[in-house]
Amino acid sequence: MKVGLVQYNPDWENKKKNSDKITWLLSHNYEKQDLLVFPEMTLTGFTMKASEHAEDLNGESFTFFSETAQKYSAHILAGIIEKSEKKFFNALVHISPEGKLVKSYRKIHPFSYSTEDKNYSKGEDTVITKISDFSIGLSICYDLRFPELYRLYAKKKVDIIVVIANWPDTRIEHWRTLLKARAIENQCYVLGVNRVGDDPKLKYPGFSSIIDPMGNEIISVPSEEKIVSAEVLKEKADEVKANLPFLNDIRLI
Repeated sequence: MKVGLVQYNPDWENKKKNSDKITWLLSHNYEKQDLLVFPEMTLTGFTMKASEHAEDLNGESFTFFSETAQKYSAHILAGIIEKSEKKFFNALVHISPEGKLVKSYRKIHPFSYSTEDKNYSKGEDTVITKISDFSIGLSICYDLRFPELYRLYAKKKVDIIVVIANWPDTRIEHWRTLLKARAIENQCYVLGVNRVGDDPKLKYPGFSSIIDPMGNEIISVPSEEKIVSAEVLKEKADEVKANLPFLNDIRLI
């Protein structure tokens, strides 16, 4: 499966400009991909103004990604701010090439250091989605620091873990190290997509990365706006699990 991680610099809290920017980036850089993955809160940046930017799952952000999925005949994983009754969630949606919602994941670990936990409700459920023969565990940014989440995915023998993020430069080595750790300990590919550029408080250096099930960095790109692309192989994930059956020995989860 060919995957593309869309690493870009969003305008702060400006969905229209960011939709236009993504449209331009794809039209000028796109090669055929089976899956496109976008950063956390793709069209706003990591805003705490949840009530201003939240939408239903059939809102303008979903419509934009649905139309993009259909245009490029690709699966899309993107970050949106979801409104559900009186609650707001930092969410990740999986949209099919036909433009339909397949699954949605709500961030289980809001980032309390930035008051995300005061502005967004906590997700309750792990979510595994499917693309072709691949099973894919979904997660968002700060989730990466909590290995027990990914252990639950490992118990289900997922082939890929996806992490969409707005991860700042001051802790970028944590990002890079933890992506590799999650691949090694859970014997699956890890797709980590981070933004670039600045928001009003922080700088973001990218390093969107594709890590193989042995923890090898297939590709990792700092700084630039780019579609970070590589092939992932189901048989590679299966082979690692079969030859090194460590996951069968998990005892505490």
